[in-house]
Amino acid sequence: MILPIVLTILFSTVLLIFLLPGLRQRLVTSWIVKVIQSLKLLPTISETERAAIEAGNVWIEGEFFTGDPNFDRILSEPYPTLSPEVQAFLEGPVERICQMATDWEIYQRQDLPPEVWATLKQERFFGMMIPAEYGGLGFSNTAYSAVMVKLASRSFTHVATVGVTNSLGPAKLLLRYGTPEQKRHYLPRLARGEEIPCFALTEPNAGSDAASLVSQGEVFRGEDGGLYLRLNWRKRYITLGAIATLLGLAFRLRDPHNLLAQGEDLGITCALVPTSTPGVVINQRHDPMGVPFYNSPTEGHDVILPIDHIIGGVEQAGQGWKMLMQSLAAGRGISFPATCTGVAKLVARVTGDYTVVRQQFGLSIGRFEGIEEPLARIGGLTYLINAARLFTCGAVDQGEQPAVVSAIAKYSTTELARKLINDGMDILGGAGICRGPRNLLANIYTATPISITVEGANILTRTLMIFGQGVIRCHPYVYAEIQALGQGDVAAFDRAFWSHLTSFLRNGVRLGLLSLTRGGLARSPVRGPLAPYYRKLAWASATFAFLTDLALFSFGGSLKRRENLTGRFADVLTWLYLGTATLRRFEAEGRQVEDLALVHWALQYTLAQIQEAFDGLFANLPVPGLGMLLRGPVRMGWRLNPIDTLPSDTLGSQVAQKLQQPGPARDRLTTGIYLPHGPDQALGRLERASELMHQAEPIVQKLKAATRSGQLPAGKPEMLSEQGLQLGLITAADMALVRAASLARQDAIEVDAFNLEAYQADSTTSAPMELPLSMLA
Repeated sequence: MILPIVLTILFSTVLLIFLLPGLRQRLVTSWIVKVIQSLKLLPTISETERAAIEAGNVWIEGEFFTGDPNFDRILSEPYPTLSPEVQAFLEGPVERICQMATDWEIYQRQDLPPEVWATLKQERFFGMMIPAEYGGLGFSNTAYSAVMVKLASRSFTHVATVGVTNSLGPAKLLLRYGTPEQKRHYLPRLARGEEIPCFALTEPNAGSDAASLVSQGEVFRGEDGGLYLRLNWRKRYITLGAIATLLGLAFRLRDPHNLLAQGEDLGITCALVPTSTPGVVINQRHDPMGVPFYNSPTEGHDVILPIDHIIGGVEQAGQGWKMLMQSLAAGRGISFPATCTGVAKLVARVTGDYTVVRQQFGLSIGRFEGIEEPLARIGGLTYLINAARLFTCGAVDQGEQPAVVSAIAKYSTTELARKLINDGMDILGGAGICRGPRNLLANIYTATPISITVEGANILTRTLMIFGQGVIRCHPYVYAEIQALGQGDVAAFDRAFWSHLTSFLRNGVRLGLLSLTRGGLARSPVRGPLAPYYRKLAWASATFAFLTDLALFSFGGSLKRRENLTGRFADVLTWLYLGTATLRRFEAEGRQVEDLALVHWALQYTLAQIQEAFDGLFANLPVPGLGMLLRGPVRMGWRLNPIDTLPSDTLGSQVAQKLQQPGPARDRLTTGIYLPHGPDQALGRLERASELMHQAEPIVQKLKAATRSGQLPAGKPEMLSEQGLQLGLITAADMALVRAASLARQDAIEVDAFNLEAYQADSTTSAPMELPLSMLA
């Protein structure tokens, strides 16, 4: 009788301790704090890291760290549309820019033609994001993104030139931080293209670790009594640097005589430097993969400027890192997805046409399963990339600054675009590797590593930004715990820690139940064929949240150095967002039934990538005491009970056929790109040939049937058409159509050839190569 009483008293005492916050903090939490501090389990955060983590805000990505994402909230997020004014701009000035020069012509000139530069300035392309009150177009992020999609489908040089003036550059920093005087002076000039801007951040020893830059600025008093800056720098990889008239510069500011009364070392600062200032050197350029946009090194030697050239004035001295992090928080999630969407849509259109037009063994190559596989990837991933673009643009236009989502969007769309382009090149074969005005993919193929590398190299973005910083920023409790420890606030830590532990245990139970029911216990906000995907994403989120907490409790602050693990966690988070964006797009666009094959393929591919990332985590997560369990039974169970597998061959065939068949689904998938209609342009030639072949297909089948029945001999349809006409099998119009389709097909599959002497002569000079030297074989 005594033992039950003693146990009851002990249980009640422990329960009372945990239920009373004051008692719990003194008897339990304070000891936990001491252990964490002594073992350094939570990471210490530098000021530069803190600025990066606090840049922007948390949007829907925070839902995935809870383990129970609120899909009702996600589906209620605004979805962007284009206004009639923006649509008119796309069909007017943007269309004209695309018409002025082909990508091949731009490469041959190694620059945009003068009339393109003039039109870009006249139509305010460099001021799309500058408000109308300063002479700009005042476009939303969605509108700017739509322009970039169309330009990217014509030439990468267009987007590289236009992008930097609207995304990361002086204009964006001025709009947010500039003084009224700076805005009034510079913004109208930037909008009109009178000033060509660039921004100089990267240095030889400060690339991904941009905070380690060593460019120097020093405050001194001039002979006139005014305060000045003496600047010295050495930068590289600066887009538009060689032709810029206004250089935004990031540098470390020192004030050795404390003239600003803010100490000697003020930190990273941003200033505006007219490139005509003595000491500025911009007389060289890089050659990034042969793509003819201006990208350059720049140096500054004792460049003297009044101190009011600091962006935002003296008050913003030392605030440059915060400025840059805040600007990048959303910016990288707009330009790169737009560029990749334009590229993906172009690849989808080109390969869809080419697989119809190109024939082997008497059949269009699109009928071969070996071609259907990459064609399905192109179709499904194009739908997904555009979904991510639109969803992210909608958030930023509503005032969100989702730093982690922006990193996800930049990383994922550039990587997926690389995969798409590789598939496109494989499909085109020899036609893809022979450069010339007929080749639509080779220049994109060589330009792809540029997007992978800039504004945060993808390797760093994946391991550090998406999850390394994302888990601190987006987790519902981790940052609160770190702040409480840093401030020695036991009460605040108590609230965060025990909520965190409760969430971890709850997600463990939820994970078990969802695994047993394959997500069946999760609620879907919709009914119909897509409901299972919401449940599986909820299952994946619970798994992600539980494993994240397990890793945090196991490794603490050292987790961010385990980049193989953080990379796999980043993969899960990335695909959770991409899958959610795909579902949101389908709902926002009115549940287009004809798009279901694309949506199913994209979501099954998404879940298969999540499955692969989890498999890698189970195999490599060295949790003390649980490592063998995770590597053995848990991993085996995960493989026997997967979230999903890759799309089936049957589904892939359906997607591949959508790319080859004219109709609303194909047009909707590739809408917004530049589509030339004349046969004098490479894409127009392909489009025309594909259209004629589809029109002639029923007639061709009649002739083939006649061959099988013995009415006609074996032979190519165009050669048999006259006999078919004589036998009354087809009409004269039918014969003309078959022959026109054959001629158009033959023209469309030709590749470029050049006069040998002229080609060799041009290859040994720096002068632009004269065109056209292309000819039919």
